[in-house]
Amino acid sequence: MSNHHDTGYKELFSYPELVRQLIEGFAPPEVAAMMDFSTLTDHSGNYITPLFKEKFEDKVWSVEVDWQGARQQVFVYLLIEFQSTVDHRLPIRMLHYVACFYDHLIKTHVTTARKGMPPIFPVVLYNGSKRWTAREDIYRMIRPEPPGFMRVYQPQLRYYLVNESAFSEEELAERDTPLSGIFEVEKASKDVDALQTAVKRLAERIRAHPEKERLDEVITRWLKRHLRRLGAEAEKALEQVNSLVEDNAMLAENLQNWAEKERQKGEQIGLHRGRQEGRQEGRQENARKTAINLLKLGLLDDQQIAETTGLSLDEVKALRSDQPH
Repeated sequence: MSNHHDTGYKELFSYPELVRQLIEGFAPPEVAAMMDFSTLTDHSGNYITPLFKEKFEDKVWSVEVDWQGARQQVFVYLLIEFQSTVDHRLPIRMLHYVACFYDHLIKTHVTTARKGMPPIFPVVLYNGSKRWTAREDIYRMIRPEPPGFMRVYQPQLRYYLVNESAFSEEELAERDTPLSGIFEVEKASKDVDALQTAVKRLAERIRAHPEKERLDEVITRWLKRHLRRLGAEAEKALEQVNSLVEDNAMLAENLQNWAEKERQKGEQIGLHRGRQEGRQEGRQENARKTAINLLKLGLLDDQQIAETTGLSLDEVKALRSDQPH
């Protein structure tokens, strides 16, 4: 994946608790309803052939489902897509990834081509700031659309998109899970004050979770990675924090200090810009006064006055029209 960074999301989704929160909180309810999350099994590995030369983060889990009165295994393929721009090839990539994974199942004797392939639920988790515009089914990429008798022969694979930026603060608050808290932190990262609030809520949600010790450890590591991406000053806020739950007071104080530094930095930048603008306005005013004096002398034409003072020709003409005749 181009513009790839170590987001820490791959480690987050190495924990079944967070995979469950993703499916229950953000996937269609009928999908979550048929899954037995106690059977979640991690199958992640290197299945992809080098057709695409980008780095990416992915996780593969299996889970048993009750469907039509039978117990069956379904694979959840989670592709974590963190890019500054939307990759419109993604439907092709997903088709390739799923095909490679099916080939892996045959090679490892999980199934055979004769027995058939298990169902798969492809999920794309997107955290970019750009609006998601890639097509979500490879069939939609085929142009022009073929006539009816040809459609059955075209490739079809649809992925389910979880677009973090599409969820409002209220929608994330309703889910009230550590994962929704992580998404809130991601969304709030451009606002220091909002980030402080989001981190506090995240710590509260971890504290209330039955697996708080496990989640506290992995989410604290993720948050350190996340703040590192925001800059060195943000990273320092978590240098001595080893637990969002246990070190909450220290974390709050460190984030407050960081927020204060950011505000002071912003004020200094604003003051510097104000001074620059003031100096620029002063230079402009002096140039206008000089131009007016030259116009009164009547020795130079408008073009010559513009070149002498640095004003534009239109500005000089406007000043001439304002002079009394």
